[in-house]
Amino acid sequence: MKIEEVQSTTKTQRVAVHTHVKGLGLQPGTGLAQPIGAGLVGQEKAREAAGIVVELIKSKKMAGRALLLAGAPGTGKTALALGIAQELGPKVPFCPMVGSEVYSSEVKKTEILMENFRRAIGLRLKENKEVYEGEVTELTPEETENPLGGYGRTISHVVIGLKTTKGSKQLRLDPSIYEGLQKESVSVGDVIYIEANSGAIKRVGRSDAFATEFDLEAEEYVPLPKGDVHKKKEVVQDVTLHDLDVANAKPPGGQDILSVMGQLVKPKKTEITDKLRNEVNRVVNRYIDQGVAELVPGVLFVDEVHMLDIECFTYLNRALESSLSPIVVFATNRGICTIRGTSDVLSPHGVPVDLLDRMLIIRTMPYSMDEMEHILSIRAQAEGIEVEAEALAAMGEIGARSSLRYAVQMLTPARILAETFGREKVEAGDVREVDILFKDAKQSAQILARSEGWLK
Repeated sequence: MKIEEVQSTTKTQRVAVHTHVKGLGLQPGTGLAQPIGAGLVGQEKAREAAGIVVELIKSKKMAGRALLLAGAPGTGKTALALGIAQELGPKVPFCPMVGSEVYSSEVKKTEILMENFRRAIGLRLKENKEVYEGEVTELTPEETENPLGGYGRTISHVVIGLKTTKGSKQLRLDPSIYEGLQKESVSVGDVIYIEANSGAIKRVGRSDAFATEFDLEAEEYVPLPKGDVHKKKEVVQDVTLHDLDVANAKPPGGQDILSVMGQLVKPKKTEITDKLRNEVNRVVNRYIDQGVAELVPGVLFVDEVHMLDIECFTYLNRALESSLSPIVVFATNRGICTIRGTSDVLSPHGVPVDLLDRMLIIRTMPYSMDEMEHILSIRAQAEGIEVEAEALAAMGEIGARSSLRYAVQMLTPARILAETFGREKVEAGDVREVDILFKDAKQSAQILARSEGWLK
């Protein structure tokens, strides 16, 4: 058997369109936007407005309200929404979707909207559990004669010894818990905890005292637990309302062959009934009143909101007024256009006026050439591409002529061209060469206009 050293991939991350966005880039004390900060460039007024929205969300004073990011294509609307998500942190649910996602042949449009609404509402469950925690020092199953007769013997009880930094304890456990110990493959030297109420067993890992036992072992070593063996532990679990809906909509199947086969075959997507959701809401409200759970309204981001139709907009009016509603952030690049689903109803941004009245609107402005150069420099750094200053200036000019998205897309082809000629840095000549090889959307439209819509 040959063991080769392989490169770890835990720290590598694929570079996406908005990987460089780490927040809104606001000054901590004043909340004013830095010209360049957290991967965002320019758009100071929009970022400051988004910062106020973040504070409203954190103080839980914006649930059930909506925000609209309106601006031309390539002005950073999606980047701004992701900046809001980064500022809120991982504990606040952030659910992104595109307007066209609602059109499905299996379920209704309103069902998909409600499903995403529920995904964006978090529930933080706090529970105090009595647990026995420690390193296993002894594991002895005691056998007795089978009460049903015969030659077989059964487990009457299990004696287990647990040790912590403060002391040790010997426990006499029910034989049903022994099955749990076997399932978790617990042996002497493992760190485990046993819930006193349910008898559930969790193997945390191998005690670090045994770290030098073998030269090569695929084990996770953990330190010896502190405190007493028998202790009270607060367990915090973060779930979304959609998780609760799905868990209650799909009861666990049996062990017979039909149930097992049914679980293997991918079922058709089914709708969750309002009756079930109301039942889940009732239980959640009871938990909140008892202080066991805390509601965490998250953010639902709907990009290309003009793709929704009049049915969806009417449904959103009602959903936003619900007591369990997230903060909804919409984004669109349309001006005055026809509302989808109607024949002649015109409205700003393709959104009905009664829904627009419920929104705070943030305008994103086109980038200047200097700002485009800064953005291209940040993108090049994120993608690990070395670019000369003249090449950045050339790409800034091309971005001003066509669009920022086209200029960003030129980075990788320009790097490949530079590597072909044996250079590590991208030069202005590489950028010009790529611009000749490829056409942007405006150039393509001009060619079609000259040839009366035909490609010749």
